[in-house]
Amino acid sequence: MPPMFNFTTPIPLSLYIHLPWCVRKCPYCDFNSHEAKQSIPEEIYVNALLKDLDEQLPRIWGRSLVSIFFGGGTPSLFSPQSIEKILQGVYSRLRYGPDIEITLEANPGTVDESRFRGFRQAGINRLSIGIQSLQDEKLQALGRIHDREYAIRAIESAINAGFNNFNLDLMHGLPNQSVEDALSDLKSVMAFQPPHLSWYQLTLEPNTLFHHQPPSLPQEDVLFEIQEQGKQFIAASGLKQYEVSAYSMPNQECKHNKNYWEFGDYLGIGAGAHSKLTDYEKQIITRHSQVKHPKDYLDPSKSFIATSQILSVDDCKFEFMLNALRLTDGIPVALFIERTGLPINTLEPILSKAVNKGLLHTVDIAEKALIHPTLLGQRFLNELVGMFLSN
Repeated sequence: MPPMFNFTTPIPLSLYIHLPWCVRKCPYCDFNSHEAKQSIPEEIYVNALLKDLDEQLPRIWGRSLVSIFFGGGTPSLFSPQSIEKILQGVYSRLRYGPDIEITLEANPGTVDESRFRGFRQAGINRLSIGIQSLQDEKLQALGRIHDREYAIRAIESAINAGFNNFNLDLMHGLPNQSVEDALSDLKSVMAFQPPHLSWYQLTLEPNTLFHHQPPSLPQEDVLFEIQEQGKQFIAASGLKQYEVSAYSMPNQECKHNKNYWEFGDYLGIGAGAHSKLTDYEKQIITRHSQVKHPKDYLDPSKSFIATSQILSVDDCKFEFMLNALRLTDGIPVALFIERTGLPINTLEPILSKAVNKGLLHTVDIAEKALIHPTLLGQRFLNELVGMFLSN
């Protein structure tokens, strides 16, 4: 018997579209990506995506999309014509909300101004460009297929193609990186006045080459200085931090990622894509994932869906806090009630313990109150989130 929830408020819905191929697998990447050793079967894959969407439509009847995100892999390997066909297929099947955000991830080594113009004409209105660094030796260490010149050209090409809403992805804590190296990257990137910046630390994830053959990474004191000085520089440049690794100009936050962090709903199509959906009729939240390998995903004899589960009360509490505590401005208590379908008292006494440890600001358990991480809580976010696990 599933747990009883109480969902009464419509929850935002996003669509994630996974395009799994890339030119070369980066040694730090733990995403479901596959090297395109031969030509990409674009047409076959696009048709499979739309069939996948058709099969999942009954789960989201009557709901409209707040965002669409093409992730990978390297989505910019797909032609603008394929992207257009996908978006036309989505538009014919689902309603778009007002001011829908449609993002495509792009690798600087796979694009030029003409291609960007094609993506824009296809319906893409936001780009996320994977710069990672603007120093050639760092890019080589990361296994990237582009260099500084390609990165700069990609940013300029995106702007010239008419994209005024874009994100630049930049990493820090890179092999043998100094504080000066990291700040130099930031200064170079911020010269383009990006409306959004994702600035995050390189981590050694399991099942990656870097995990098995670790590079020489900066010491903890250097990492701390990079973060402190970097945040100060970004703030002085006019971008506000709204999430652990996300910074934006006013009203330029990423709608798609913010929906994840606020425990909104999302439907995933494509090899290895994940979904989290609220069923208002059954009063449950379900998660499911698609088969990971493109060969299996394109095999008509196999089901698209690989895993499926109904979330428990404990699952919902933990997953909400795991995502929402990343937001630096705090979380309205009302949002927890709305997105989990649970009363706020299900978080007690964990909230009190977190407050006593100095990880959360004092909260008034009322619908207008905020659950707000302290600076200490932001610094030790894993410890704070862990307090909500299996409690």
